[in-house]
Amino acid sequence: MATSSIDLALNRLRETRAWKSIFRRGPARTNRTRSLAIFGNIFLHLMPVKVREQSLRARATYYLGSFSFLLFLLLTVTGILLMLYYHPAVPQAYLDMKDLRFVVSNGVFLRNLHRVGAHAMVIAVFWHMFHVFYRGGYRPPHEFNWVVGVVLMLLTLFLSYTGYLLPWDQLAFWAITVGTNIISAEPVLGHDVRFLLLGGNLVGENALLRFYVLHCVILPLVAAMFIAVHFWRIQKDGGLTLRDDHEREGHERQD
Repeated sequence: MATSSIDLALNRLRETRAWKSIFRRGPARTNRTRSLAIFGNIFLHLMPVKVREQSLRARATYYLGSFSFLLFLLLTVTGILLMLYYHPAVPQAYLDMKDLRFVVSNGVFLRNLHRVGAHAMVIAVFWHMFHVFYRGGYRPPHEFNWVVGVVLMLLTLFLSYTGYLLPWDQLAFWAITVGTNIISAEPVLGHDVRFLLLGGNLVGENALLRFYVLHCVILPLVAAMFIAVHFWRIQKDGGLTLRDDHEREGHERQD
């Protein structure tokens, strides 16, 4: 009797609008509902069930997207290790950079690995965007994912820019000064955006702390979210964009 009343209460709960808004496809009790639950889950269905043979060739993408993602993972790991020795404070930030060079074991290798990896990621993302554009990856049905890719390119540039100030040396100080002055020249919102980035009117400790939070927390989390959506949309849009001669001949034969 108690079991039937519990089942009745659960059935009534499943009929409510709140339950349907969270669990849109109902309980996964049949093969169809299980498949729908997997297909609609970004974590369970990042990779497609099947792919076209042409998309596996190196010429299709030159693996630039995967290479950029691996560099993002490398920068995440090396960045976490660097955070163990770094303090976002003046003048301790510069002293920490000197300790990484002269005191910490393999500190120079760790810092250079992070720096060179950042440069390589910028190059790889630009090359990937150019290659996708050349192959027509901005055309339907991939136009939404193209916009996501543009956002990821901008996030890559912002990550590189915000990390520039963290060593707190003369090069970083004056590079951020020039960059934020250029931002302040933007009409209407330029001065407010500069003030928001620096936490004041000058490049000081407030700016260092804000750039540190942006570089280590906010931008990486946003980038990880857009990367997941980017991979998910690739297989939802029917796989990679292929514009080679072999595919054109296949379409002509079908027509």
